[in-house]
Amino acid sequence: MKEQSPVGHHPSSYISPRVHIDADANVGPNCYIDGDISIAKGAVLLGGITLIGTLEIGENCTLEPGVCIANDFHDTGAAATPAAITIEPNVHVGAGSVLICGITIGMNARIAPGTIVSRCIPPYAIVHGNPGVIIGYSSGGSSDLANAPVQASEEPGVNTCSVAGVTIHRFKRIRDLRGDLSVGEFSRNVPFRPKRYFLVYDVPSAETRGEHAHRECQQFLTCVTGSVSVVVDDGVNREEILLDSPTLGLYIPPGVWANQYKYSADGVLLVFASNYYDPKDYIRNYGDYLREKGVGH
Repeated sequence: MKEQSPVGHHPSSYISPRVHIDADANVGPNCYIDGDISIAKGAVLLGGITLIGTLEIGENCTLEPGVCIANDFHDTGAAATPAAITIEPNVHVGAGSVLICGITIGMNARIAPGTIVSRCIPPYAIVHGNPGVIIGYSSGGSSDLANAPVQASEEPGVNTCSVAGVTIHRFKRIRDLRGDLSVGEFSRNVPFRPKRYFLVYDVPSAETRGEHAHRECQQFLTCVTGSVSVVVDDGVNREEILLDSPTLGLYIPPGVWANQYKYSADGVLLVFASNYYDPKDYIRNYGDYLREKGVGH
C-alpha cells in the first residue's frame, strides 16, 4: 500500500491511504481524493476537487477548483473497474472541468474552464468546450499558436519557419478562362521524389490527425480543397501553418513531430511521402520522440 505525505495537504480535504502524494505537491481545501492515485512533485490542486479511481498526475500540473473525474466503468468479466487517467507533466486543467476515465492528457496541454474531456489530448493542445475540442496549440508558455499561424509570402518561392528543416512552398498560380493551374516539380520545387501518396478527407472538425514523427520518411503536404492547420514541432520550437490554397505546400523532413487539425468540411489533404509505408519508421508517442531527439522537457 502506498503511503501519503502529510505535507501540503489542507486539513479539510479527505485523502485515502491508497493515494500517494509527493511531499512537494500541494492539495488545497475541500478536496476528495480516493483510489489508486499518484500526484507528482510540484502538482497543485487548488480546492474543491473530486478525484476517484485510477489516476496519475504528473509533475507541475495545476488543477483549478471544481475539477472532477467521471468514472466510465467497464465490465472486465470479474468486476466493473474504472479505466485509468494519465495527466502528463505541466498540464493546466481549468476550473469545473470534467475528465472522463480512460484518457491521457499530453504534457503542457491547457484545458479551459468548464471543459468536458472525453478523449485523449495531444501534448501542448489547448482544449475548450463540451465536448472538448482542440482550438489551438500552446508554445509551452503563456502564449498559444491558435491566432498566430506562420504567414507564407504570396509570391512564389520557399519560406522557412522556426522548426528545423520545415519549409513552406508557394507555387505559381496560372489563371485561365478554362480554369486555374498550379504546378510543382519533384526534386526541383519539392525536395524529393515520392514513392507513395495518400489523401486525408471527410475529417470531422473536432478530430486531430497525424500526431507522429518519422525517422526517415520525408513528407510534402498540400490542401487541394478547403483548409487544414498543421502544427510542426522539433522538440524545441513549434509553429502552426494554415494550408488553405492549392498553391501552398508544406515540406516536413524526418525527425519533426506533426499534427493536423481544424479541417474544414471540404478539406482534402494530399500527402506525398518519400518512402513506402513502414510502421517501424513511425514515432507515435511524444515522450519517446523527445527521448530520441535528446530533448528534456
